[in-house]
Amino acid sequence: MTAPLFHLDPGALDDAAVAEVVTLTGAEGHHAATVMRLQPGEPVLLSDTVGRRAEGRVRSAGGGQLEVEILAVIEEPVPLPRLVLVQALAKDRRDLQGVESATELGVDAVIPWQAERSVARWKAGRETKKHAEWVALVTTAAKQTRRTTIPEVRPLQSTAGYLTAIRSAGAEVGVVVLHETDETSLAQAIAALQKPARKDPTLKDPTLKDPMQQDSTHQLQELHLVVGPEGGISDREIELLTGAGAQVARLGPTVLRSSTAGPAALAAAQLLLGRWDWGAETGQPEQTA
Repeated sequence: MTAPLFHLDPGALDDAAVAEVVTLTGAEGHHAATVMRLQPGEPVLLSDTVGRRAEGRVRSAGGGQLEVEILAVIEEPVPLPRLVLVQALAKDRRDLQGVESATELGVDAVIPWQAERSVARWKAGRETKKHAEWVALVTTAAKQTRRTTIPEVRPLQSTAGYLTAIRSAGAEVGVVVLHETDETSLAQAIAALQKPARKDPTLKDPTLKDPMQQDSTHQLQELHLVVGPEGGISDREIELLTGAGAQVARLGPTVLRSSTAGPAALAAAQLLLGRWDWGAETGQPEQTA
């Protein structure tokens, strides 16, 4: 069985080194020592929730805290592009189901989206509470799946607000809108967003005879997967999103629910981008201590 993982504050492992002892206190320490009753010698994982984790073993437990001897400190940089799920609010907590599964499957960030056809709404004055609910959900799901990094939950966006954000980001963000009637595959849509970027032909490299040899593949910083509500994304929203540079794609021959489309697209994107090629040079975490 995989060792249990416990969360520390961001930065708590910045200066951590092998053979040092880290004390786990607070709610996590109580859970480890009192609820789980971990014993000296048992293996544990510690995470700073933003990309660094430590492998360790219990040195002592009691009084609602745990002392952990560090055996290794590992960096887990997020590969590019970061995968972002833009999840439309949906009724019967289907939006939360989608976000939970997406967290388990490796999403890097989540954006709650108040789409035109969203039946569910975050009522005025309750936005902070609802946002906290999403944060708690991804935190728990990340911990259960032993993820080092907790996905970021960004503020609720309207369609207009989201359009402004992606236009401001420019070429650094690629957007794929999942739509049941389109004939473009997800692979084709992602490929279109990663077209080779041509350099200015007037800025020639004197060592190259052909200026086009200076071309390079454009590296997206983020890939957004946009999932609509139960009633689907409106034609107006599709037009606005494609006008802002988004690609539209369909996931297979069936119609997926709002709770399923995002996780399915995320898993497919992980494979298409090679992020699940564990063991490849780019997929190995870096041991720093």
